[in-house]
Amino acid sequence: MTMDNLAETGATSLHGSALPVLTVKQLEADPHGVFRQYRRDHAVVLHETGGYFILRFSDLDRLGRDPRVGPSGTSFPESLGISSGAIFDLFEYSMIMADGDVHRRRRAPLSRQFAARAINEMRQSIRRTADDLIDGWYGDGEVDFIGEFAAKLPARIIADLLGLPREDIPEFTRLVYVVTKIFSFGLYLDEIGKIEKAAQQLHDYVETAVDQHHHRPREDFLSAFLAAAAEAGELSPQEILYQIMPLIIGGTDTTRVALATQLALLLQHREQWAAVCDAPSLVPAAVTEAMRFEPTGASTVRVTRENVDVDGTVIPAGQLVTLSMMSAMRDEATYHRPDIFDIRRTDQPRLHPIFGFGAHRCIGEALARVELEESLSAITARIPQLQLDTPPKITGHMGVRRIDAAMRVSWKP
Repeated sequence: MTMDNLAETGATSLHGSALPVLTVKQLEADPHGVFRQYRRDHAVVLHETGGYFILRFSDLDRLGRDPRVGPSGTSFPESLGISSGAIFDLFEYSMIMADGDVHRRRRAPLSRQFAARAINEMRQSIRRTADDLIDGWYGDGEVDFIGEFAAKLPARIIADLLGLPREDIPEFTRLVYVVTKIFSFGLYLDEIGKIEKAAQQLHDYVETAVDQHHHRPREDFLSAFLAAAAEAGELSPQEILYQIMPLIIGGTDTTRVALATQLALLLQHREQWAAVCDAPSLVPAAVTEAMRFEPTGASTVRVTRENVDVDGTVIPAGQLVTLSMMSAMRDEATYHRPDIFDIRRTDQPRLHPIFGFGAHRCIGEALARVELEESLSAITARIPQLQLDTPPKITGHMGVRRIDAAMRVSWKP
């Protein structure tokens, strides 16, 4: 749906007035301010590039579990004119955009491996990885935190988890950073060829790794997943590959952004930084609040399967619906003083919205939390005197958000 056919949907507010249309220019300039402005009077708005935005926490929480609002399947790549290739197959064969029984059988072999207990057993190794990275540059007194820590830690963790050689990290992370652009707003159509090439190369890399683990099983996650998939006998070879690719993509890039963002927020709020340094028990709360205040994922897209009423606005069947976590997690009806960064807040929902809802809740949630918590614990314990010299800039209001490539921090060793 584009600006040309927004009027054709027939959606209006409870009082019969046309829904407001938010522009890219508005949202890129001040997304939080724009969402705050419209959220007061509108549960639903339109976006100039197409689709409906859900702004309020209660509606997002409800629709995230509503069977009438399902995954978007291949609608997004098709809207870009993509009908085949590695990008299309990523949407076609992965569990991310699947639903019902297809989603269940694709997710099941991974769920067992991603059990919270199993991930918690990795805490010590993740902490050691964080400390090893710090050891590499602590004596310098300054570092580009994104390049030398935030990018390297999740890549090492996902490589070790899947049994991938660490010497492969520079290449597969390069490919991941290109492929991730397909999930980010602001994609230029002339970039699709480059993204498709990177997606195909990442596919080939994963295919080689899977073949090697088939022939020589090891004591790692990938071998365990392949054994579970073979035992269930429900996944095709393509489906197996396209369950692993999103793990590498999500476990590498989104965690990179979250690691940098949480540290920057704390360093910009010195009293709270000092509190975490003095009381390590505050680390989980700090991680949770950072993910709320500046989320890595701004939104997730769904499709209506039938007409859906949202606070008096009827969204017709077959429409793209964007659940805006970025707006919902600053909703005044759910959070006290939502525009204040506060690691001590007591109104966090039991389940963090950033990880999704119901059957589609992020399978890597436990791993992401452990990485974020252990890295922050390592940094606050080792470098409490840390200073933020060059703050990163996080941008975007849809899909996966983007961050500057540099973030300088310094300290006196």
